[in-house]
Amino acid sequence: MRSNLFDASNQEKQTNDRWTLQSHKMLRCALHPQAPEIISAAGAMVAYQGQMDFSYQGSGGGMKLLKKMATGEGANMMRTRGHGEIFYARQAHEIFLIQLENDALTLNTKNMLAFDSSIQWDIRSLGGAGFMAGGLFNLFLQGQGMVAVTSDGPPMLLDCSRQPTFVDPQAAVCWSANLQPQIKNDFKMGSLIGRGSGESFQLAFHGPGFVVVQPSEGVPVVSAG
Repeated sequence: MRSNLFDASNQEKQTNDRWTLQSHKMLRCALHPQAPEIISAAGAMVAYQGQMDFSYQGSGGGMKLLKKMATGEGANMMRTRGHGEIFYARQAHEIFLIQLENDALTLNTKNMLAFDSSIQWDIRSLGGAGFMAGGLFNLFLQGQGMVAVTSDGPPMLLDCSRQPTFVDPQAAVCWSANLQPQIKNDFKMGSLIGRGSGESFQLAFHGPGFVVVQPSEGVPVVSAG
C-alpha cells in the first residue's frame, strides 16, 4: 500500500519529552504513574495508547465548587492518569505550549486545552461584565508546570504597557496574570439591537504585560426563531 499519508511527517514523534507538539494542531503527552496527572478540556482527547483512567476534574470544594456550579466550567474539565501516550486537539485549532515557572497566567476557558495537575487553578470573573460580554469567567493558573492553549488561527501578541489595548472577549486567548482587564462598552443600548456582543464590549488592558489575541471571535451564536 502506498500513500503520502504514511510519510514520516504524519507518524507519531518518538521522543522522551512529556509534552510534544505532534503538529501545530495535535499535542502528544506522555503519562506514567510517577508523573503529574493532566487536566484537560473535556472532549479534547482524540486518541491514546496504553492504559488511561479518565474522570471529571473535582472542584476541591468551597468557593471553587460554587463557581463551577454557577459557571458550568466543572463539566468542561477532565483529569487523566495512566501509563502511555495521549493525544489532544480541538477543532483543528493551533496549539501552543507555555511553561509556567512559579508564575501565573490568566486564560480564556474556551482556549484551555490541557495543563499539569501540579499547577494551581481557580475560576475567576471579570468585575462589571454582563453575560453579553462573553468570556466573563476565566481560568487563573499559577505554579510550576506546562500549559497547552489553543488559538483559532495564528495568534498575535500585544504589549499592553505602552498604551491602552482593547480586545474582543471572544478573541482574547490569554494574558499576564497581573493585568486586571476592565469591561469597555462602546455602544449605547439602542445600538445593541442586531449586533454581536463582540461589537459592543471589549476587554480593556493597560499595564506591564501582554495579551494574546486570536484572529477569530469563535463560533457565532445563532438565535432560535
